[in-house]
Formats: sequence, C-alpha cells, structure tokens
Amino acid sequence: MIKVHHLNDSRSQRVLWLLEELGVDYEVIRYERNAGNRLAPPELLAIHPLGKSPVIEDGGVKVAETGAIVEYLLDTYGRGRLRPAVGTEDGRRFTYWLHYAEGSAMPPLLLKLVFGMLPRRAPALLKPLVKSIANKALTSFVDPQLKTHVGFWEDELGRSEWFAGDQFTAADIMMSFPVEAGADRAFDAATKPRLKAFLARIHARPAYQRALERGGPYSYA
Repeated sequence: MIKVHHLNDSRSQRVLWLLEELGVDYEVIRYERNAGNRLAPPELLAIHPLGKSPVIEDGGVKVAETGAIVEYLLDTYGRGRLRPAVGTEDGRRFTYWLHYAEGSAMPPLLLKLVFGMLPRRAPALLKPLVKSIANKALTSFVDPQLKTHVGFWEDELGRSEWFAGDQFTAADIMMSFPVEAGADRAFDAATKPRLKAFLARIHARPAYQRALERGGPYSYA
C-alpha cells in the first residue's frame, strides 16, 4: 500500500485527491505544522532531506515534489486516465499546466502570504517599518504579478472547461491549490466567473470530498 507523508494545511492534499480519483489504496501518515511558525515538524527530515511534504513511499520507491508524484502515480497506476494523449494539443497543455502550477503560479502566492505575515510577526518597535516595506513589495511587485496570473487563468478557462481541454485531468488537480489559494488571498471569485465555476466543479467531485475526509480540512498555506 502506498504511504503518503501528509502535512496538515499543505499542498499534499492534492496527492490524496489524485489517489482517490485513481482508486488506489493508500495510508496517510500525518504530520502537524508548528503552531507558532507554521513550519513542518522535524520528523519529516527523517523522510526526506528537505523535511517537506508531500512524499510518498510505494514499496521501495520514494518520490517527493507534488508534480513528480503526480507523474509517478499516473505512469504507475493511471492506465491512461487523467492525462490527454502525448503529442496532442491537449497533451501539451496538460504538461504546461502540470508544471506551471508550482513553477510559476505558487511563487507569487507564497510571497503574498509571507509579506502579509511579516508585519504581524515583527517586533513592536519595528512593525511600522516592516509594514511599510511589506506593503511596498506587495503593491509594486507581488499584486501586479498575481493580477496577471489570475487573468491568465480566467482567460484559459474560456478556451475549455478544464485547464487541459474538455476533460478533467491531473493538471486540474495540480492547479486546484493555486486557484484555491488565489481565491483566498489574491482575487474575489465573484469577479472571476470561470474560476468560480472551476472551484465549484472540483469541490463537487466525490474523490475531492473523500480526500478531504482522509486528509482533513486545509487552509492555503
């Protein structure tokens, strides 16, 4: 049985969701973030040198990084499901969104989270200065970047119902976290009807709901 080293409030929720979609049995090994700094616990260092989640173990195979895990699971258990045919336009879109989700979408969302937290965690005497610097970074760089990305997502969903074509794929699973995090901290879903509809579609999927039952509710940290 596959073991999923699962950190609460983390992107590893997508791995559980994919396993549910594929109907593959798995065991969840849970880790809890430090309540003070929100970092992963040191126990994860025994699983992977970076001490991060997700990591899966499948017999003697250990795989880290969400995108790499998704590819491994599709290659090993997918039997052609949840990915378009190689060499097709949808196949190329699939590969793009699979890697874009972490490579391009998440960095500005993470910066938004970090700069938003900095003023709250700064020493009292430094709070005004830290707040000023954080706000400048957000308004001059991070927020414009996010506006461009969110507009891109909304436009792409005008091409087809899903990110890689007319069929739901693992690329939509990968993009779920950026879109959910974006709706939480970067855009008003009411102003982005296609993204709002995308979120409604994924949240209604039985496999998504089963994964939440296994992994627990999460915030977009």
